[in-house]
Amino acid sequence: MRAKRYLSLALCTWMTLASGATAQEAPTTGDPGLSDVLTDLLNGGKGGGAATPGPDRRVPFGREEMQLSFAPLVKDTAAAVVNVYASKQVKVRSPFEGDPFFEQFFGRSGPRNRSSLGSGVLVDPSGIVVTNNHVVQDADQVKVALSDGREFTSKVLLKDETLDLAVLKIDSDKPFPTVAIGDSDALQVGDLVLAIGNPFGVGQTTTSGIVSALARTHIGVSDSGFFIQTDAAINPGNSGGALINMGGQLIGINTAIFSRTGGSIGIGFAIPSNMVRAFTEAAKGGAEFFERPFIGASFEPVTPQIAESLGMDHPSGALISSVDENGPAARAGLKPGDVVLAFNGAAIEHMEALDYRLATQPVGGKATLSVLTKGEEKSIEVALERAPEGTSSNEVLLRGRSPFAGAKVAELSPRLAQRLRVATDTKGVAIVGIDGGSPAAGFGFQLGDIVREVNGETVDTAAKLKQLAEEDTRWWRFTVERDGRIMRQMLRY
Repeated sequence: MRAKRYLSLALCTWMTLASGATAQEAPTTGDPGLSDVLTDLLNGGKGGGAATPGPDRRVPFGREEMQLSFAPLVKDTAAAVVNVYASKQVKVRSPFEGDPFFEQFFGRSGPRNRSSLGSGVLVDPSGIVVTNNHVVQDADQVKVALSDGREFTSKVLLKDETLDLAVLKIDSDKPFPTVAIGDSDALQVGDLVLAIGNPFGVGQTTTSGIVSALARTHIGVSDSGFFIQTDAAINPGNSGGALINMGGQLIGINTAIFSRTGGSIGIGFAIPSNMVRAFTEAAKGGAEFFERPFIGASFEPVTPQIAESLGMDHPSGALISSVDENGPAARAGLKPGDVVLAFNGAAIEHMEALDYRLATQPVGGKATLSVLTKGEEKSIEVALERAPEGTSSNEVLLRGRSPFAGAKVAELSPRLAQRLRVATDTKGVAIVGIDGGSPAAGFGFQLGDIVREVNGETVDTAAKLKQLAEEDTRWWRFTVERDGRIMRQMLRY
């Protein structure tokens, strides 16, 4: 009965206000006034009770309050999101090649164009476009189309397979529309975001959602293990598109989805904008490869067993497994067995987080690490240096009658290991170049392959491999390491 009476009073109040009557202010003390009763009902209260703590929430009072829209935000940012078309000529072998009868009907083998479609984001008015590496990988030609219909042939300034990032350059007499790169570290789970791209080639599309999780690892997209997860719909063709925050800033490059059907099921992943910023700056500076700071230490995960032995409450951080005696880590006092818990104030939950934090820092600066050593937590400053070249990094071209002929090799140094995307503490002789049409190319050798053994002899220097490759023999037995896998081959050549 009391609720019915309050509702009747509320209706009367609305009628009175509509007729132009002047309403008295509600008293600040004593019994609740009509406006308090009305507000309580609209907020879902039962009347007379204490207010529930929390942010103000109410139903909208009119149509104007119900017409909230992302349209202004999309209008400010969508022009900077572009379509990326990559094409490559591949030779298709006809099953009837060599047969004079069938060739007259089905033709001979010939080159065909293989194309891929993705998205990109203009981040500089001079024409700097960021996209995914897998969109432009191995492409002979890459074109960029803007939302206003203009189309440009682009140049690839820098790409990195491990990060799945690429930077393109297009040119025009007029400045291009851009979107500012925001701070991905400021994101929180639950923040609203927009995903803009070209899914399935249907044209520019905008979807909305929230940040579902941060620092996602082991999703099988690239070696980088620090992704933003969002439920904003991302589909094939969205790769390289923009993830935008409510301030109109780029906070991620959409990269991959988890799906069993090929379509979005609400689990998408984006590369954080802080990594995009560091990669873009390297490309604009003319870098040949994305150079990460070197501290001269190797890391491994902290397992529950290790955490218990070190007296930690739970497994977190990155365990130092080895330290280069001449590196910055050693000079700073870091030792094997220490655990890095934080990097410049940001918590390090796992080893991949430390790799990410290091990669986003400029070479030549310094970082403050929070380190657990001998049961005590200490703050240690470490220099972020350029990886050393080493003393024997000269490239040697292999010749002679061997499967290695046409390959360029060099002894691994930390800097060369970075360029070849292998662990900086890896030792050995690596293939750094392969001449097209050479025996080395024909036998399937790849950049970054590490030659361990040839005809029963260990390869430890480039000069040693050159000597073995020039031997007068037709039988070859060799061992090669590729992506951490050991491959052994025996052949007659």
